[in-house]
Amino acid sequence: MSKAQEKRERRTRAHLRLRKSVTGTSERPRLAVFKSLKYVYAQVIDDTSGKTLVQANSREAAVVGKAGGSAKTRAAARKVGEIIADRAKGEGIDKVVFDRGGYIYHGKVKEIAEGARSKGLEF
Repeated sequence: MSKAQEKRERRTRAHLRLRKSVTGTSERPRLAVFKSLKYVYAQVIDDTSGKTLVQANSREAAVVGKAGGSAKTRAAARKVGEIIADRAKGEGIDKVVFDRGGYIYHGKVKEIAEGARSKGLEF
């Protein structure tokens, strides 16, 4: 097994452990984070109905333009957090449960959370 496969499996196991205790409801949906090597994605999900309420990612032109032209920086991740918070506020969502997706709360994941908090989203 390669080192990349081991790392992916470790993250998957950590995410499954995390999802045992973190669920989103209609009153307090789940803010889920996913990172690829190039982009970051965030979704606000209502697990009771199984629907994604709002989403944002670093592939959007608004993010890349404001983040200095690159979609894989921490500045882009912070902008994604701000955009997801604005869109959630537009849908009437003020409080969420943060699902870090099995990733360490550090770097881009932390920037998404801080960006969302800076725009008034509570976790």
